[in-house]
Amino acid sequence: MAKIRVLVVDDEVEFVSALAERLNLRGFETQTATSGEEALAIVKTYPPDVVLLDVLMPGMSGMEVLKRIKTKHPQIQVILLTGRGSWDGIQGIREGAYDCLMKPIKIEELVQIMMEAVASNQQAVKGGG
Repeated sequence: MAKIRVLVVDDEVEFVSALAERLNLRGFETQTATSGEEALAIVKTYPPDVVLLDVLMPGMSGMEVLKRIKTKHPQIQVILLTGRGSWDGIQGIREGAYDCLMKPIKIEELVQIMMEAVASNQQAVKGGG
């Protein structure tokens, strides 16, 4: 089976690099972005299977990035990461996010949800929607 491609998007450089390293050690193919614009450029040239997306970023917000990804690449699963509260999650899921997790995140929980997101997407493709 091919490695699951993950894009980690957060304006906190240390968080992005640490999470990417932990995911790489677990067998994921991980890329990182520290802005919404950078994330969209990566999605356009090398679409990931899953995007881990911070909601609150300077410049383009995570919610705007989510909308743009889902408009052009509805097959990409987006999992929102927030430190603020549940409203972001509710709004994000309405906009097409697979889930929303509170920071700090437990890596085992994150990996499980990512695997479920990819599996549900593969099931939808096989089942025709």
